[in-house]
This record gives sequence, structure tokens and C-alpha cells, in this order.
Amino acid sequence: MARRTTELGRGIENAVGWTIRNLDGVVALGAALIIGALDVFGQQIDDNVTSGATLLVLAALVFGTLTERRRRVSDIRTAMTGTKHALEDLTMVRSLSGAELERALDRARLSTDRWVFKGGTGTYLRAVTLPVCVREAQHQRRSLAMKIDIVNPADEQACAAYARFRQTFAHRLHVVPPEAWSADRTRKESFATVLAACWYQQRLDTLEIDVYLSSVVPTLRFDLSGSCLIITQDDPQRVNLLVERDRPLYDYYVTELHQSREQAHHLDLARTEPLSEEPTVDEVLRLFEGLALPLPAAFTDRDVGDIIDKALHAENPYRR
Repeated sequence: MARRTTELGRGIENAVGWTIRNLDGVVALGAALIIGALDVFGQQIDDNVTSGATLLVLAALVFGTLTERRRRVSDIRTAMTGTKHALEDLTMVRSLSGAELERALDRARLSTDRWVFKGGTGTYLRAVTLPVCVREAQHQRRSLAMKIDIVNPADEQACAAYARFRQTFAHRLHVVPPEAWSADRTRKESFATVLAACWYQQRLDTLEIDVYLSSVVPTLRFDLSGSCLIITQDDPQRVNLLVERDRPLYDYYVTELHQSREQAHHLDLARTEPLSEEPTVDEVLRLFEGLALPLPAAFTDRDVGDIIDKALHAENPYRR
């Protein structure tokens, strides 16, 4: 019973609301029906009444037309506002190419107290971003928080998949020959990024650095600073994207990158083997053992030496 009463009340509310929204039409229709009914049943209607009723109907129709016009104007304004917001959304992203990209990365590195990276193996991160950000933090005496998300070197399938991806498009690049990328190189590059993170953390007390190892192969590289997000690919000749911090898309990617890290393996760098200025093979082996990320048994001392060199003496892979 209570349910029927509620439904009846809603029906009455809807009917009243519809009547109010269409009051002009209701008045015109009611007047026309009354006059028509009287005429049908043979009632004598004074000419003045008929004329007045006609004017009333016409006035109601005019009022309805004007109301509809106002509604249309309001709808047009609403649509224009939506279009304006859509255009603003399109301008959230700015394309970068050539030297513009390096300048944008330079600006982002010089003034930030945080850096979030997600990419393949972090070669450019080791060569440029990490040392520059640490140097600026030391110079400005401020803290620096870094989060690094790379391919898991312990996942052979992921390393092989990433190598295949890089080989597929390597023919477009002139700085890296197609045969250079392999599963073995992918593993060494990722191990080198982990080693570099540990080495720099031990040399800057205000550096808080976290490394995440992912089994999902990325096709894009994300560099997020306190001022912007820069999305790039391994080919510097392709158009890259920049999103300023005050744009909604920046916040979307902050959440997206966080969720990606939540699904990756987080390395605990709190207690790591002390590393000298030029780490030895034994130091590196103990370091990775302590991280529960041991180097493959097949790696020789020369392989470990390659990892050390890649970690601390990496060259900008996109420098001409």
C-alpha cells in the first residue's frame, strides 16, 4: 500500500511538473477545447467572448514560441560551453619534436622535487635524468623523491618481448643498430638501472628512491615531474607529448602510473650493500643477492662489469 502511495505521489509530481513546463500549451489547448465544446453543443457564444478566446489562444501560442526560442538559445549556449570545454581538453596536450623535447625535459628536471618514470629499461634515465636531478637536489639542498618502473630483469619472457619490440622498430633509428637489442641486453639494462638507483641513493641522504619491476612490456616512456608530464617513444624523430600540471590529464596519469606500480614488484632498497665510487664485481653480486634479485648464474665477471659501466657511465642514447 505504501509503495502504491509513493508511486502515485511521484506520478502526480511528474504531471504537475510537466504542466508547469508546458503551461503555455496547456492554456491554449484548454481555451480552444472549451470554445470548441460550447460551439459543438449549440451554446450561443458572444462574439466578444469568441474574439477574446481567440486572442487568448494566439497569445498562449506566441508565449509558447518565445519560450521555446529561449530554450533553444539556452541549449545552444550549453552546447557551446561543452564545445569550449572539449577544445580546452584538446589543448591539454602539446606536441614536442626535436630540440623542443630536450628543452622541456631540461626545464622539468631543474625545478622538480619529484620524478616518476615508467618505461623499458631506463637507459636515458640513467644517462641524463637521474644524475641531473640528483645534482640539482644537491645544489639546491632539497629533497628528491623518485619512483622508477622498468621491465623486470628476472622475467625472461618480458625481457624477450621488450627486445622484440625494440628490434621491430630499430630500423627507423640510426643511432642503434637493429641487432643490438636482445633479451640479454634488456636484462643488463634493467639491472643497471637498479644498480644506479642504489648507488645514487647512498650518495644523497635526501634522495628517496623506489624501484618497481614490471612484467608488462611498455611501448611508451613516461617522465612525470612536479610541473609536467612528458610522454615519449624510443624514436626521437616521432612527435612527443607534454601535459602541464594544471591540466586534468596530468592528474589522470598520476593515478594511472600509481596503479601500474601497485601491480609491479617493489624492490626494498632500504638496506643495500655499500657501494664504492667504482663498485667491484663482488659488491654488485652481494647487492643483488641482498635485494633478492640475484644476477643470472650464466653472467660472467665481464657481464657484471658491463652492468656497472651501464649504471654509472651511461651515454645519452639519443645524442647526435
